Amino acid sequence: MLIDCVVQLSSFAKIHPCYGKGIDTTHFGEHITIDGYGGDPKLLNDRETVLGLLTELCETQRMTPLIEPVVVEAADNQIKDPGGWSGFLIIAESHISIHTFPRRRFLSADLYTCQNGINTASIIAFVKERFKLEDVETNFIQRGTKYPGQNIE
Repeated sequence: MLIDCVVQLSSFAKIHPCYGKGIDTTHFGEHITIDGYGGDPKLLNDRETVLGLLTELCETQRMTPLIEPVVVEAADNQIKDPGGWSGFLIIAESHISIHTFPRRRFLSADLYTCQNGINTASIIAFVKERFKLEDVETNFIQRGTKYPGQNIE
């Protein structure tokens, strides 16, 4: 089994565009998703709380906003989404987004950045505290794991 993995990795390396060019690779960025349960419905249904999350998370993570945060009310779609707020902030490093569902006491948020080494524990704690969440599910993904460490020309 280990031999098969080494052979597959070796075969992959030969087709990677950096192979044989002396170019190191790294991962491009990091993406954390947070699904929160049991939140305070008043906070989840408050536009200013959603706006504050986007702004303060950007500041605390030392990111650079490219636009003012956008927060819009999302109507009940009579299917699965009972309405709430959706917010988005484009940052130089990528984006921060959040969707709240006050009638379900639920939120879905994510932060994607080209920064490496983000403090996921502080981000999770910040979101959890802001909306008084009882429970969270999180996922952490390294994005662009074969990203060239320098320009290829």
